[in-house]
Amino acid sequence: MAQSGISELLHQLEQVLLGKPRQIRLALACILARGHLLIEDLPGMGKTSISHGIAQSLGLSYQRIQFTSDMLPADILGVSIFDKHQAQFIFHPGPIFKQMILADEINRASPKTQSALLEAMAEQQISVDGITHRLPNPFFVIATQNPTDQSGTFPLPESQLDRFMMRLSIGYPSHDAELAMLKSNHNHLTLDQLPQCLTPLALMQLQEQCDKVSASDALLNYILALVNFSRSQSDSVGLSPRATKALLQAAKAWAFLEGRHYLVPEDVQAVFCCVAEHRLRTSSQLQGEALSERILASVNPIM
Repeated sequence: MAQSGISELLHQLEQVLLGKPRQIRLALACILARGHLLIEDLPGMGKTSISHGIAQSLGLSYQRIQFTSDMLPADILGVSIFDKHQAQFIFHPGPIFKQMILADEINRASPKTQSALLEAMAEQQISVDGITHRLPNPFFVIATQNPTDQSGTFPLPESQLDRFMMRLSIGYPSHDAELAMLKSNHNHLTLDQLPQCLTPLALMQLQEQCDKVSASDALLNYILALVNFSRSQSDSVGLSPRATKALLQAAKAWAFLEGRHYLVPEDVQAVFCCVAEHRLRTSSQLQGEALSERILASVNPIM
């Protein structure tokens, strides 16, 4: 039953973002692993469509927040306003109190505003005026950012990047996919009418099943070998323990999407670059993606 629901979900999302089945599967794996997703690409590539499509298909409450340079943390979290009738401050929740948040063009906001998401992403709660407010469950952030060489952007600090389980790029569609898009009558206005494939409760049950995907000691040692190799490079900053856990969780979700309840090296390899590349820092000419590919090529699984 679970696999049939996932197959229906994947098929529906592939109609929202044509010609990008791998990116869709990675995004869904990130959600099944309870992770937050960062999508970096040029404007108009379908970043908003895929996030809205996922939320609608899973029956999640959804809020798009457009980040701008003049946005303040209170615009996201909410604010306490004095009520003279009750003679006390009343908290008015901000748009963060939804199950899925699209933080659109997050790197156009100032670092102070970007950091407002840190506690929400790490602990599923926010603090305003010394009072902690719990966020809904499940809770996901899908953030989009424009390439950092574009004007008016503030690069995300390492601490913020590390809160995202995966980063992926959608890229240009193929000729056939773009032709199908031009012939289609679908547009962004139809996303609200997408049928719901799974409920939030069913999603949480699938997440629990992903947790139960087994990993042998040899497989765990393969993950550690990849992480340790990243730390041994003199020209780069290696992966953190948080990244190690994220890699295992993402690989389990990928294996579950493949219909297996155990991990194989190919599951780790399928998600490694998306989990690792935005966390790797290097002083050489290699970018994160090239460095993660080099790590994968240098470490052989011993099973």
